[in-house]
Amino acid sequence: MAYIDQGSFLGLRALGRVPILQFVWVYEHPVDLDGLRRFQRNLGYGLLGRLVERSPLPFGRHHWVIWRGPADIEVSGTVRPRDEVAAWADEQMRRPIDPEYGPPWRLAVQPLTGGRMAVSLATSHTTCDGLAFAHAISDAVRGVTRDLGYPDPGSRARGLALRQDTLQTVRAIPEIARAVAAAARLARNNRGDLDLSAARPAPPEVVDRGPSVIAPLVVAYIDEELWSERAEGLGGSSNSLFAGVAAKVGQILGRVDEQGMVKLSLPVSERTEGDTRGNALSGVVLTIDPTDVGTSLRDVRAELKKNLAALSDTRLEIFGPLALTPFVPLPLARRLERVALGSGAPIGCSNLGRLDPATNRPDGTDAEFIFGRQGDSHISAETLDRLGGMLFVVSFQVNGKVVITVSAWKCGGPNSADQLARWVRSALDEFGLAATFE
Repeated sequence: MAYIDQGSFLGLRALGRVPILQFVWVYEHPVDLDGLRRFQRNLGYGLLGRLVERSPLPFGRHHWVIWRGPADIEVSGTVRPRDEVAAWADEQMRRPIDPEYGPPWRLAVQPLTGGRMAVSLATSHTTCDGLAFAHAISDAVRGVTRDLGYPDPGSRARGLALRQDTLQTVRAIPEIARAVAAAARLARNNRGDLDLSAARPAPPEVVDRGPSVIAPLVVAYIDEELWSERAEGLGGSSNSLFAGVAAKVGQILGRVDEQGMVKLSLPVSERTEGDTRGNALSGVVLTIDPTDVGTSLRDVRAELKKNLAALSDTRLEIFGPLALTPFVPLPLARRLERVALGSGAPIGCSNLGRLDPATNRPDGTDAEFIFGRQGDSHISAETLDRLGGMLFVVSFQVNGKVVITVSAWKCGGPNSADQLARWVRSALDEFGLAATFE
């Protein structure tokens, strides 16, 4: 496994939460179940077709092993009303998904009244990031399969695994030494954030004791031509319009600092052809004044360009210590969460851009509606409040629509999809963006 993937897995085990990615398709007509069965079989021969196998060494590198998927698709035996799709999608997010013990992903079908059907595909974020997830879906629809060369689970005898992983660790000593130096530089350059993080209460050994919740979700569909027209009219691009919308939603939800600024955390894909990393990405953090983004995107666009231009230096600083990942004990990983969060109320953003049209055809035909989101399947309201709430905005374009998904939790509430929809609609109105809501 790449260090970043092992780090993702370490965070999952340390914090007790399971970051999940989910795509949901709504068909206004019956789906082709045989087409979905082909789709599911093909998913097992791509980036989703794998599990984490731990090294027998406490400080060893973990490995990927094969997982081809279940024998058949899951089809609910009951019929539900069309307006329960969001509730059903939440239920799918709560179902067990685990990148080590399996299943690492789950495909399910829900018949709806009037001959409609909903399809959900959810996976662990350790297994893949958002763009890899979309690529795995389109590959499976198109019948593209790959032999990634992974062994079967448990195929290495313990003695052989110990010898191989010890040798791998010895060979990595120069890389580990460089990572130690990079970690020291990172600590010096971020002493202020480290001090602020250290001042926060220590996280509990067991992170979530209360019942889990799924943050309210809102999905908005915007005509792609209108989106492009408004981006150009406001002096921006599609990316800066997305950032502006996320910033405005954040302002409405009160996720601003003392100066009224918002902090957007945007992943930047580093995925290349044939890349098998689960999480092939770095990221930038934008600090934006959301006051006038609805009338001009020029400042947002300039901030985005500035941060992307500096990404190579930022990436070197942040990712330099990654080779230390196998040596991080779980208690330290729990404390590092406070460092990763930094200060303020960051807004998570993920713009997947224009997707392959096949992404909207899991059974081989176009779904009338599609949305995607990221969330935690095992997190309590208490923990969300301790973290200062959350706001995560996802966007992509497919089949002439811009799809924007907003998941949010506001400390002290209200926390309902209806209220969140009003806030999102208010934000879109400031940009002159008419939207249809799921």
